[in-house]
Amino acid sequence: MTPGLSLGLLLASALAGAAYTLAPGPAFLALLGIGASKGRRAGAAFLCGHFAGDVLWASLSLTAVIGARTIGTLFFDLLGLLCGTYLCWLGFKSATARRGADGAITTEPRRALLRGLAFGLSNPKAYPVAVAMFTALLAQYARTLSWSAFPSLLAAACVGFITADIILVSVIGAGVVRRFYRRHALWVTRVSGVLFLGFGAHAIATASPGLWRRL
Repeated sequence: MTPGLSLGLLLASALAGAAYTLAPGPAFLALLGIGASKGRRAGAAFLCGHFAGDVLWASLSLTAVIGARTIGTLFFDLLGLLCGTYLCWLGFKSATARRGADGAITTEPRRALLRGLAFGLSNPKAYPVAVAMFTALLAQYARTLSWSAFPSLLAAACVGFITADIILVSVIGAGVVRRFYRRHALWVTRVSGVLFLGFGAHAIATASPGLWRRL
């Protein structure tokens, strides 16, 4: 293990990866729609494609978080505040969502693997959400982060991604889940907004003391 790299830090990175995958958001809702219409196999293909985006955004997020150690804590605190604010905004929009006039939730892709790949790599919300997740959960380890820890942290995050993907695949094809989503898609979106509000509030609460001391 890299010197200064604790088990708690690795677990935090894995938890950030799992939370990023499990916390309902655009990709999560797309997956539910695919699972509700085509079952577990299509859902698993979507997640396999999406994994490439997970690794990309986790890498960029860890670069931002670890970079705060060399740039200074001010940057880290500002990053946490901005990301927390973004998550709160995203959460508010989801929590107050309304069903469209046509009632549609998702379109049904013909190739779930390619849909997942495109979605994972091109989703404009993925980076700020991933940064917010890693910032919120790694903030308490800010003073011990170093570039030498990057590979281990990314590997731990991938463990979190894969664990969360297995959980998702195990449930999305279940008949009760499919029926529940079709009936309550709007409320699933709203609950996802509440979760984002919670992560956003955590990030803001973590960043605020450091910024307050500089006033």
